[in-house]
Amino acid sequence: MTVHGEGRETRRSEFLVLSGGVWCGVLVVMLGLDSAGKTTILYRLHLGEVLQTVPTVGFNVEKVQYKNVAFTVWDVGGQEKLRQLWRMYLSNSDALIYVVDSLDRERIEDARQEFQTIIRDPLMANSIILVLANKQDLKGSMSPEEVIEGLGLHDLKNRIWHIQGTCALRGEGLYDGLDWLASTLKQLQETGHATSIAGPSI
Repeated sequence: MTVHGEGRETRRSEFLVLSGGVWCGVLVVMLGLDSAGKTTILYRLHLGEVLQTVPTVGFNVEKVQYKNVAFTVWDVGGQEKLRQLWRMYLSNSDALIYVVDSLDRERIEDARQEFQTIIRDPLMANSIILVLANKQDLKGSMSPEEVIEGLGLHDLKNRIWHIQGTCALRGEGLYDGLDWLASTLKQLQETGHATSIAGPSI
């Protein structure tokens, strides 16, 4: 599901630089509560395989090239004591990837509060938003529609967002999310503004 906000202002100009046929300079910050699967997602995209991970203390940063777009992805630790540091990584971000553990129904309100705090930050005013509803393979997980409701996505005004169901361990849905990021960012670069639509498209 993708939603474009109406009347959105032009993003900062020339955030993509064409080099050797590859769009470079796309800065992405990946946030979410601890144990949502952020680091697994990062290295699945970077290396194409699943690595044994430990809780991130601080951050991981990797280049992820997909099709003709090169992303620099910052994966920031989601433990409660680290969330106050998230703002340090927001400056100049073109996109936010917010990862939700779809099985963790007990903490969806915490996920919502942190998400709403981040997207209201002035540093994120021009960033597009990709929500990954992770762990869709597990019985009892929330559907993407339930995650939309849980995060309050339909209440967002003048923002461009998309939700993608994923299974990081299998790689399912991850490249669909990158497809959306790449096409949306290139559209914004080429047109200078977002295309307004009346409602969601699935």
